[in-house]
Amino acid sequence: MISEVSSFATEHGVPDKVLIGLIGADIQRSKSPYLHEQEAAALGFKLHYQLIDLSRIGKGVEALPELLSAAEACGFAGVNITHPCKQAVIPYLDELSEDARQIGAVNTVVFRDGKRYGHNTDWSGFAEPFRRHFAADDLQRVVLLGGGGAGSAVAHALLVAGTRELVIVDQDAARAATLAARLHGYFPDRVVSGSNDVSQALPGASGLVHATPTGMDGHPGLPLPEALLHDGLWVAEVVYFPLETELLRLARQRGCRVLDGGGMAVWQAIGAFQLFTGQQPDTARMERHFRSMIAAQS
Repeated sequence: MISEVSSFATEHGVPDKVLIGLIGADIQRSKSPYLHEQEAAALGFKLHYQLIDLSRIGKGVEALPELLSAAEACGFAGVNITHPCKQAVIPYLDELSEDARQIGAVNTVVFRDGKRYGHNTDWSGFAEPFRRHFAADDLQRVVLLGGGGAGSAVAHALLVAGTRELVIVDQDAARAATLAARLHGYFPDRVVSGSNDVSQALPGASGLVHATPTGMDGHPGLPLPEALLHDGLWVAEVVYFPLETELLRLARQRGCRVLDGGGMAVWQAIGAFQLFTGQQPDTARMERHFRSMIAAQS
C-alpha cells in the first residue's frame, strides 16, 4: 500500500492518495487518524494515517532521525509530532515556520521538495476554541501548568490572545524560566515569568490552563492541590482523553467556567490537514466527527 501513496497533490491541485502519520509515545488512543481520514473521504480523496508509537516499538526520541527518514522514503506527505518529541525533532528539520520558531516546538512536519518543514498548529488549535469560550474573560493574570511542547504552544496562544501577565509553572524550574524568557523576547510589553510552585503562582490569577499529561488515561490524578481551585477562576484543559478530566470535574463543582481539550484536538488537526493536503477542511464537520466519536466511546 505504501508504494501506491503519493505525497501531495495531483496536477489539478487535489490530492489523489495521501499518507501521513503521528510519531510519539503512548498514542494508540489518538483521535487524529479518524479525524484526518474521515475528512479526506468527505472531500473525495484517500488518506491513510499511520500511528508510529515509540512505546510499541521500544524506542525513544533518539529514533527520530531514522523514523523521519523512513517516512520520507515511504512517500509520506508529512507527520504529526507529539510527546515527547515536539522539541527534540527541531534539529532534524530544514526550516521552521515563524510561529514554530517563536514557540520552540513543532507538532507538524511537512515533507516537500526534499526538505522538512516544521510547523506548530497546537497554538492555533488552542487559540480558536479559547477565543470562542473565553474571549470576554479576564486575561490580566493567567497561570499555565506545563512548559513542554504543548505548554509552549499554549503560552504563545495566551499571549496572542492578550494575556497581560503569564506565569508558567513546571516541575523543571529552569525549563519554565527559559520558556518565559524566550516568549518575553517576542512579547516585550507583557510580564512572563517561570515558577515550579503552583501554590505561589495561582493566588491573584484569573485563569488556569493545564498542559501536562496528568489526568490522561494512564496518568490519573490532579496537576495541583484541589484546594487551590475556586469560583473566581476560569479553567482550560488540553488533555482530551478522557474529555472530562478530574481537573475539569472538580473545577465545575467549584463554580469555575471550563473548557475541555476537545476543541484543541480538533483545531490542531484542522491546521495540520491543510498543511499536509493543501485542501480546506470543513471545520464544523470535523468538530461533529470528533464529538460523535467521543460520545460513541463513552
